[in-house]
Amino acid sequence: MPWILNLAYVALLLVVSPVLLYRRWVHGKYRDGWGEKLWGRLPVRDGSRPCLWLHAVSVGEVLQVRPLMKLLTAQRPGWDFVITTTTRTGLDVAKKEFSQHTVCYCPLDFSWAIRNAISRIKPSAIVLVELELWPNLVLTASRLGIPLALINGRVSAKSFRGYRRIRPLVARLLTCFDLLAVQNHEYADRLLNLGAPRERLHLTGSIKFDGVQLDRSNLKTAELRQLFGLRSDEKIFIAGSTQAPEESFALDTWQSLRSAFPNLRLILVPRHKERFEEVAALVKSCGLTLQRRSNPASTTGDVLLLDTLGELGACWGLADIAFVGGSLTQRGGQNMLEPAAYGATVLFGPNTWNFRDIVEQLLARDAARVVRSAESLTATVREFLLNPVAADELGSRAKAFVASQQGAAARTVELLLRLAVVDATEAPKHRAA
Repeated sequence: MPWILNLAYVALLLVVSPVLLYRRWVHGKYRDGWGEKLWGRLPVRDGSRPCLWLHAVSVGEVLQVRPLMKLLTAQRPGWDFVITTTTRTGLDVAKKEFSQHTVCYCPLDFSWAIRNAISRIKPSAIVLVELELWPNLVLTASRLGIPLALINGRVSAKSFRGYRRIRPLVARLLTCFDLLAVQNHEYADRLLNLGAPRERLHLTGSIKFDGVQLDRSNLKTAELRQLFGLRSDEKIFIAGSTQAPEESFALDTWQSLRSAFPNLRLILVPRHKERFEEVAALVKSCGLTLQRRSNPASTTGDVLLLDTLGELGACWGLADIAFVGGSLTQRGGQNMLEPAAYGATVLFGPNTWNFRDIVEQLLARDAARVVRSAESLTATVREFLLNPVAADELGSRAKAFVASQQGAAARTVELLLRLAVVDATEAPKHRAA
């Protein structure tokens, strides 16, 4: 199987190489980390300390790892931790969040890259966040006797339909896992249907709830408030994790309401850093002045732009009204837990299938509102500005819901420590790769 997979991956790379080369040349993507990705040249780990290798695909998964790492490092201060990611933005955020640990790109799923990576970092256990079923990685870890865990597991309806078409392969991979920690019963049932061993399945809840801040007075949020020069009497409307044309929708909403509500401020936070300049140009094309987070020396502008990575979580703490992007496009929504945890009035579009279970729970508690168009966004923001009591009540219900769901990180860490029981005085022992 490894060489069949290798050939398939090589063929796929050849097919997509024109796109990769175009994006590298035009957008500056895919220019670094090829030694790690293609050949598994991860940093060589010295010493004989136990080591956990945690893989988080991109920014969202990296941020989920934060509460886990806080608990793991407190309970196992003598262990080594390697955090890998797939995307450049994920790598940047991981290096910022886990600067005291080894952070690098994850090797692509070529058998030689996986073997080389494992031989260099010698993990005591490998931990995959959400659902990463890379066959060579999973099968190699199993063959070498390295404990393998899936944490915060989720299987969307779309993924489930796809996996069912290749159920024999998926079942083979799932039996390699020593631990399958999933967010809820629905995801557990889907994994069982795909062939997961029942005795290795555990319901832990979603770590996403533990990774959010409840206190608006935290230092990072206070720093952003000061840098943006926001006054306590101003109402803050944030459109975060946005994609085109959602920034235009937010700008139209703010411009149509600013005369009636002169203390209303707008903060835009595009989802991808590649669009920071595009959004800045959009604001200026409307004849508006702009203040950018990346330029702290700039004077206060009509519109504020958070054009840095890893600060959206703190920025949501400024929001009175929060529109969560990727939901009026076909992206499938972005994480709405962070603004909900702060007690903001949370709005999002109808396309939120990536967070369907969380959306259902928020809506069932009347703790969020769906807006179905640009016009609906404007009308809903106006409604809550006119009725601040209703806005506060909706936000309070959202915050109470998030607080009630916390604890998954502690449950997950307990399972991981049981899985990776290693004598701290001995080196992890693997068969030769």
